[in-house]
Amino acid sequence: MSFALNARLAAKRPPLPTATVIDPVTASIIRGALETVCYEATTHLGRAASSPIINQSNERNAAIVDAHGRLAMGSIGTPHLTFVSQLTVRYGLMQQQDYDWGPGDVFVGNDPDYGGGHLPDYNVYAPVYDAAGELVLVQALQAHQGDTGGKDPGGFTLDATDIFTEGLAIPCLKLVHRGQKRRDAIHLLERNNRFPSFAGDLAAMIGAVEKATVSIRAILDKWGADAVRAAVNHAIDQSERQMRATVSAWRDGHYGATVHIDHDTMGTRDIRVQVGCTVAGDQLTVDLNGTDDRQDLVGVWNTFANSRGYIMTQIAASIDPDIVKNEGLFNAVEIILPEGCIAHPAPNRPAALGSFHPACEITEAVCVALSQVAPDRSAPQVYKIGMPNAVIGFDAGGQMWMDQGVDCRSMDVSAVQGIDGWGSCPVSLGNLLLSQAEDGEARFPVINISRELVTDSGGAGQWRGMPGSRNVKRILEPAMAMAWMVSHDHPISGLAGGADGTPYLNHFQVGTPDEYRVELTARAQLPAGAVIAYQHGGGAGFGPALRRDPQAVCEDVLDELVSITAARDLYGVVLTGAIEDYSLAVDHAATAALRGERIAA
Repeated sequence: MSFALNARLAAKRPPLPTATVIDPVTASIIRGALETVCYEATTHLGRAASSPIINQSNERNAAIVDAHGRLAMGSIGTPHLTFVSQLTVRYGLMQQQDYDWGPGDVFVGNDPDYGGGHLPDYNVYAPVYDAAGELVLVQALQAHQGDTGGKDPGGFTLDATDIFTEGLAIPCLKLVHRGQKRRDAIHLLERNNRFPSFAGDLAAMIGAVEKATVSIRAILDKWGADAVRAAVNHAIDQSERQMRATVSAWRDGHYGATVHIDHDTMGTRDIRVQVGCTVAGDQLTVDLNGTDDRQDLVGVWNTFANSRGYIMTQIAASIDPDIVKNEGLFNAVEIILPEGCIAHPAPNRPAALGSFHPACEITEAVCVALSQVAPDRSAPQVYKIGMPNAVIGFDAGGQMWMDQGVDCRSMDVSAVQGIDGWGSCPVSLGNLLLSQAEDGEARFPVINISRELVTDSGGAGQWRGMPGSRNVKRILEPAMAMAWMVSHDHPISGLAGGADGTPYLNHFQVGTPDEYRVELTARAQLPAGAVIAYQHGGGAGFGPALRRDPQAVCEDVLDELVSITAARDLYGVVLTGAIEDYSLAVDHAATAALRGERIAA
């Protein structure tokens, strides 16, 4: 049933019916108005919600889906969510008669087997009708919730063997009927969530969506429903044309890549993600045949919607940013996800962890493959961190708290052609900000001891990856810490001859005789005062390191991003002088000789 449903959900949709012939300027004005509605919806949610995942980290995204289920508009938010929302809405659209859709209704869905990403990503959406009572658009708002009511807090269960272990799965549930809240349905969701803030977060999502529908109705009234339909058709058609024009400029051929996950949560090693990208004229095909399909794997099952969305996220990063991100991209790309592999699992597989791995490895493999044909726009849309990376405890009143580890750090910031890796967040996080250390200390009984970039932890290359950071925190009260450690043996891939990023590491009970490295997974009870040290992997390099400007290497050493030893061993740069008095300088003759020897060897 799930495979057949996925095929129906992903099937190409026809344009909206309209007799209006719209000019490009009017179409762009209407598109801009709808994009503004999405932006306002996410801003409303960010200001109204109390969860730090939403109001600090901004892990939310608004999208408008048309009456045929096509992605019409997306907003600023987490890029991966932009291309997932429409499948959940499409399933809801298939239930219009049974669920008695009408003006003023609001729905929610999160079920991975019914178009969803993973259970924490709640998608709240509402239909918008024209004056004649015809459905025109659906406003969707997706956000990551801190809990899902499953076996373990946060919905991340390391040993889950089915979706039911992870929490409450919602294919489609009506929350508001004709403008009146369904208290029974809302209370059901609140009761199945550990966080007291969830009630407010859900209310904020409903309120943001309802506010957006009022704005969309005003646009329909101003321009007319038929013109809005024509504008949506125009935007989608234009994006498809531009996408095909981009692909037609690429060199025809087959471009493959294989990347690995260190292990699943039970220790099975080297989980494979294989991607083949074929360019034939204006047609791009992305095929995941060869991706791991061992059915006994645990914790590495990504959902159909997520795999599809993560592929498109990487493709969208490989094209002109002026091309509008909507259903036109899907119309121009054929995506093949073999049934039963970890990127397209059978029904009821657990999926919470899959949104990290193999989802990130899917985008990584697409990036490595496309870097062979479009290197100038190859930027890996990944975050290789293992999740969960959480600390959980209870306050004096018995209320649970959870530090989910989504606070400030430097990780996976890879170089791109012409630019060194910089900043603290990989580009995949988009508008997803990492919450402030001070905010976490105010909410949870933890204190951040240090967060320091680590010298030589950025991948070497003609353009250098950003070093990762070592984050050290002390737990002030007894608590449980959960971790799944990956990306040590298989860090982020270098591009065009650049070196891979550097490994992730995690140590518990730091500074005591009981200190140990988390090599697989951990669910440990830690005493008050325990220290955790998480080394985040650095970004990868782009291009051969021996081509890096020697003076740039010298500057890296002065900035303590690269050591003198690494300057010689990795970059072939010989330095004289000292860091302490800033007399460090490049010995150009010795450097040229050393690099010549390395190239000849």
